[in-house]
Amino acid sequence: MNFEFLSDPAGFGLSEGWLQVAFNSPYWQILLAGLFNTLKVALPALLLSTVLGLFIGLGQLAQHPLLKGLCRGYIHLFRNVPLLLQLLAIYFAITQFLPIASQAWSLGDHVFLSKSGLAFPTFSEAPVRGRFSIEGGWALSPEYLAVLLALVVYTAAFVAEIVRAGVQAVRPGMRQGALALGLNNAQTTRHVVLPLALRVAVPSLSNQYLNLLKNASLGVAVGYPELVSVANTAINQSGKAVECVLIILVTYALLSAVAAGLMNVLNTRVNRGAL
Repeated sequence: MNFEFLSDPAGFGLSEGWLQVAFNSPYWQILLAGLFNTLKVALPALLLSTVLGLFIGLGQLAQHPLLKGLCRGYIHLFRNVPLLLQLLAIYFAITQFLPIASQAWSLGDHVFLSKSGLAFPTFSEAPVRGRFSIEGGWALSPEYLAVLLALVVYTAAFVAEIVRAGVQAVRPGMRQGALALGLNNAQTTRHVVLPLALRVAVPSLSNQYLNLLKNASLGVAVGYPELVSVANTAINQSGKAVECVLIILVTYALLSAVAAGLMNVLNTRVNRGAL
């Protein structure tokens, strides 16, 4: 194996990403940009899936039958359909049913949604509708949106079940004691039930977050330039298949190790003082 090719010009660039690269950028820089794109979609998806999963998990325990039924239906649907199919369905929905850029849906003349993606203002510039495209602002490509939404709705279904199980694992006496002390239901859930449920939920959440991080590699199916997609192009350009695959393996192993370490720290913190 020879990794000297990493300093050679890659001969291709990326259409989006935190790190700007061009066709004459070296392979190592292109691969680094792919890694940043993986984190660009995985980290927001982690946060959004946690929030959505929390509300759906609590919704399963609601007394209202319609809300409970909708939450359970959501979980059964998205947990049992393969993520790749969900990703393709969302991507085709975005590219087929949204309007073209010149007829983009707008929200307050500052946010635009079209086949070209989602455009919204930055700190210094607001997007405007052009004749053929949305100009200015910050744009998220349809490929990015498809991967983000697929990861969020899929992972949220598993997070919701973890939240439900964690809440149900809290002994009824803890809730009753909080209510007896004068807390209302919302305060009891926020200050007593959820912190105790977190002790049970964190180990299972760790597995889901690791899965989300690795599932971001499915972006290659819709052309999102994450690490695996970029590495595939690098293999075709350089012929260094073994080296590129090894780089992917090591990178994902390191990312998973870092994520697992952070979740272990969180698990230790939330279980501090537990019997």
